[in-house]
Amino acid sequence: MNEIKKLRRISIWIFIIPVISLNLCLFVSTNYLLFENTIFIVDQLGRSGFTIPYIDGGVSISRTARTYPTYLIFKPAMIITAILLIKYWVTNNRLAKKINEKHDQNYLFLFFGSTSAIFLIAHSIFLGIKFDYDLYKLFRRFILVGFILFEIIAQGLLVASLFKAKNKIEKNINKNILLLKMILVSILAIVAVGSIPIVIDSGNTHFKHALEWNYFIGVVGFYLLTFLFWKKN
Repeated sequence: MNEIKKLRRISIWIFIIPVISLNLCLFVSTNYLLFENTIFIVDQLGRSGFTIPYIDGGVSISRTARTYPTYLIFKPAMIITAILLIKYWVTNNRLAKKINEKHDQNYLFLFFGSTSAIFLIAHSIFLGIKFDYDLYKLFRRFILVGFILFEIIAQGLLVASLFKAKNKIEKNINKNILLLKMILVSILAIVAVGSIPIVIDSGNTHFKHALEWNYFIGVVGFYLLTFLFWKKN
């Protein structure tokens, strides 16, 4: 099926683009001296000492990505990723229709996945734009939470749909990867709920930063598993 080839191609880029772009922003932030006396001199707010935030939580994703010049990397990368996400969910919906022979039915993961991508585009556009209004700050938090929430719901619904149809597609899939996808989505959902008390607390800054970096890898790691899930031939 052409949809399988397309899903493999799209999913690997959904993994590669965010991982490379965000870690490139981290490199610029922690090696700001390399850009002194150039047109890409790093904004003071975006500068950081050496850190491995996945472990020590020394800097937040927002700080590394929202200032000049790193937003020139981050914003286009996230918008491209969001467009690929929409294509990903549309292709999954089309494939599910073929597998289940329900050509007039759209699946819920299409709605949640596409909406999460729209939230990601909005988050990328508004990142780094400051207005001293409480309503605006609430709006930005709503966008970010909406992206995470809708993304995890979409991933969960897709995994459930694939699990139900696994006997129909067993020749095209790696069942061990399906199990890994189920475990990953379960962990992401549990961590999202369990971390609420920590996130709303004013302390634990370094832990929060480490959590967001690792959670980011978990979310995009789902798409690496998609690439491995569908067999090439």
